Amino acid sequence: MQLDLNLLAALDALLEEGSVAGAAARLHVTAPAMSRSLGRIRRTTGDEILVRTGRTMTPTPYAIAVRQQVHELLHEVQGVLAPSRELDLATLERTFTLRWHDSLVALSGPALLASVRAQAPGVRLRFVAESSTDSPELRRGEVDLEANAGRPSAPDIRAESVGETRLVVVVRRGHPLTRIKTVTAKRYAAAEHVTVSRRGNLSNGLDDALARLGLTRSVVATAPTEAAALEFARGSDLLVSVPEATTRSITDLGLVVLPLPLELPSATVYLSWHQRYDTDQAHIWLRELARTALAVSGES
Repeated sequence: MQLDLNLLAALDALLEEGSVAGAAARLHVTAPAMSRSLGRIRRTTGDEILVRTGRTMTPTPYAIAVRQQVHELLHEVQGVLAPSRELDLATLERTFTLRWHDSLVALSGPALLASVRAQAPGVRLRFVAESSTDSPELRRGEVDLEANAGRPSAPDIRAESVGETRLVVVVRRGHPLTRIKTVTAKRYAAAEHVTVSRRGNLSNGLDDALARLGLTRSVVATAPTEAAALEFARGSDLLVSVPEATTRSITDLGLVVLPLPLELPSATVYLSWHQRYDTDQAHIWLRELARTALAVSGES
């Protein structure tokens, strides 16, 4: 059976108005067109739907029995084909999964959660760790928002710049480098280092920059997160080079921030999502709050 959804609208109008003329006026069609629709409905259902009693039309027992169901079905169909664009934050219940760089979670996550809770208490946020390999969760819809320094190359992934950050050097308080006036590239390279890499890489762009100056550094360890790397630096003479934004709250850890003696461009922070969410009102709302939280944390 091939169903015409227009017949559902016509049946609803006929049952509500109780006449062909009334139903035609309601749907802005001609009376003959509505009569033809009634004929098709009768053939489809095997029921007369409306029968004439004198000058009026009376619904059949079948029509009376299905009237409410027809009305509810039409409302559901309209909701699917023409969804409401209004967002009721007070009643919104949804869980968003965010895969952000761990420093961005620490810096911007609390502000984002506070904004979300203030506007939509039924919304929950799941911050998940970055993967050690490139993964398709964003494309599969398993991750709603990413935020890191990597710009996705896939054409179906949206990405926008939400801030920039530069690298600095972090050492323990009392470290030998804190007692000299200027930390040169040569002195930087001569020290021992701990790097940050969720993939366990012992080298990165800093080593390329040093190589261009004819220098190499000694990397003795790698840590998966900046928080862990800072702990290594806190208890030793190791240097760790991290985004400046990461160092906002390290003074209580007994650490000191020094300028990086290398000419490197600032790292751009990108907010990324799959294009399927471009017009999702709840997702649009969350993206705006995320932009604000990330921009505030990235201000100097």
